[in-house]
Amino acid sequence: MSEKRIEQRGLYFEEFEEGAVYLHRPGRTVTEADNVLFTTLTMNTQALHLDAAWSAGTEFGERLVNSMFTLSTLVGLSVAQLTMGTIVANLGFSDVSFPAPVRIGDTLYAETLIVSKRLSSSRPGQGIVQFAHTGRNQDGAVVALATRSTLMQCLPVEESR
Repeated sequence: MSEKRIEQRGLYFEEFEEGAVYLHRPGRTVTEADNVLFTTLTMNTQALHLDAAWSAGTEFGERLVNSMFTLSTLVGLSVAQLTMGTIVANLGFSDVSFPAPVRIGDTLYAETLIVSKRLSSSRPGQGIVQFAHTGRNQDGAVVALATRSTLMQCLPVEESR
């Protein structure tokens, strides 16, 4: 029996390849409880997320999932594959958009394009990686887009030999 032990982790800076696209699975089906809990925890009292009767009178005809939940889930779906234990910090988000609404019962899937990477000029042993995240629903419709810059750890010296 092997005594080899493997710990799941994200990728170190050197392991990212510009232009690679990661498909993050499994997806995440959004429930009513998810939407109500996230919306109330974040003090977002928008009726479009909480009031079924009011929302029925909108152009959507029903409550929509809080877009910040959608963004958080989009990034969260990528963590195990890309950044678990190897990220130093999120540096920022740009170009965030929600081309289509997410409804209760939709399943979210994510994919990430590695846009660019460069070693940090001010933080030895770390590098900056830019991700382009795309969220799709179960029908393949794009429901969220976001560009994210992260500060990532480089391979530990003992692993890079």
